[in-house]
Amino acid sequence: MSTKVPDNTPVVIGVGQYSERVGEPGYAALSYMDLAGRALAAAIADTGASGAASGDVAGAIDTLAAIRAFEMSRPDRKPPFGAADNVPRAIAKRVGANPASAILTTTGGQTNQQLVGEFASAIAAGDSRCAVIVGSEAISTVLALSAKGETPDWSEEIGGDFEDQGFGVEELMEPALFMHGASGAIPLYALAENARRHRLGMGLEEYRLEIGKLFAPFTRVAAANPHSAAPVERSAEELATVTDRNRIVAEPYPRMTVARDQVNQAAAIIVASAGLARELGVPEDKWVHIHAVTAATELKLSQRPDLAGNPASLASVDAALARAGKGIGDMAYLDFYSCFAIPVFNQCDHFGLSADDPRGLTLTGGLPFFGGAGNNYSAHAIAEAVQRVRGDRGSFALVGANGGWMSKYATGIYSTTPADWSANDRFAVLPKATDTVPLAKGAVDAATVETYTINRGPKGAEAIFIGRSDAGERVVGNADLTDAATAEAFESGEPFGKRLTLRQDERGRTVGRVAP
Repeated sequence: MSTKVPDNTPVVIGVGQYSERVGEPGYAALSYMDLAGRALAAAIADTGASGAASGDVAGAIDTLAAIRAFEMSRPDRKPPFGAADNVPRAIAKRVGANPASAILTTTGGQTNQQLVGEFASAIAAGDSRCAVIVGSEAISTVLALSAKGETPDWSEEIGGDFEDQGFGVEELMEPALFMHGASGAIPLYALAENARRHRLGMGLEEYRLEIGKLFAPFTRVAAANPHSAAPVERSAEELATVTDRNRIVAEPYPRMTVARDQVNQAAAIIVASAGLARELGVPEDKWVHIHAVTAATELKLSQRPDLAGNPASLASVDAALARAGKGIGDMAYLDFYSCFAIPVFNQCDHFGLSADDPRGLTLTGGLPFFGGAGNNYSAHAIAEAVQRVRGDRGSFALVGANGGWMSKYATGIYSTTPADWSANDRFAVLPKATDTVPLAKGAVDAATVETYTINRGPKGAEAIFIGRSDAGERVVGNADLTDAATAEAFESGEPFGKRLTLRQDERGRTVGRVAP
């Protein structure tokens, strides 16, 4: 059978994961590079290579892409304990690899899934024979050691060349939102989540329970996953009920329902040509075929006609299914990126999926429970997908990977059933939408609220809204919670459609009050 698969067909031949939890037996407080090296070593072992060159899987790697750790993902952030001067080659060194091409990727949770497509296409074109995608996070260890006043030195002088693809965060910059307090993922996703809640006509408590119903099955998967950061099964009611321990971080999100970035996790994927897999003696029952990978970029949040929508992600999944010649019902295994509920809800709404779909909507346990392993989460999902289809021959798995604030998306479809790459048309980057809503320039006198969130933290509550001016332009601002009518509208969870009168404060921010 193996002779029927052309030599330049790309196949996943190995996947590996590695994790540790602070204070548990065997905990070693590993650095980013050490975690990644162990995951890559596990992926090499997973190939089961047994041929004459079986000891040289690492030596066959010609391309290695290191996914940026969160603490290396913005120009204004530096890893507190340092890092290698050449991260991809530091990881490669740990397994004895010396790839011709070493890459430090851009920021984004879709990156690893998109790279599977890019590298598969390069292999099909004969430009590569073996490519690796590997990444890690050690945020939990960083926080634990910092709390004890420990400052280990994780810097390494590796030298050598590598391609630094840059941070890639230009499309994530939303100055108007940032200056009004929506400066991180939680409030930005909350703005979209509340727009969906309004569309459905749900109150805050009702919607929080919907989030709980979506995520309760995720906790069951996480509880059974040895790599989970929080392996605890929880009920929908437990996830939805606001308590001191499960406080609101930004409406409508209780703490337990947002991505958990305090993890020590790493994962690696090895993609090779079928010809090289044969040379290395990788058993064909280890091969997993890549049936489609599609990538798409969304408009900036403030520009989107539908603030709850994410049409780029839906287009990516639809296009991947079409290229694979399959429907969503043909997928035996699903992992939809779940940093927050709304990226999953959007797929459920589009495909008519329910929270209790018997297939489940996650393979890992999801980002709030398995852990949001930074930009590298979906490498864990892909690793799980590969293992599932290997154990269920002929089945198909779909992994949807999300980046930014539903800003970028990549979808992959996997199976042990061979995929025909002769036309090299199974990877595609979709065109970006152009139907934008313009952001108002300069001061605006009034706006109608489309969506909002309230950040809740040690310094108090801060309400952020997105609305429309009378001219139809987008307006971003803060609601004045010192005004009784305004506070009542926003604290009730129902400011939608309210008309606000606007002013500029001394810092140049837009501040709104409910119009009398």
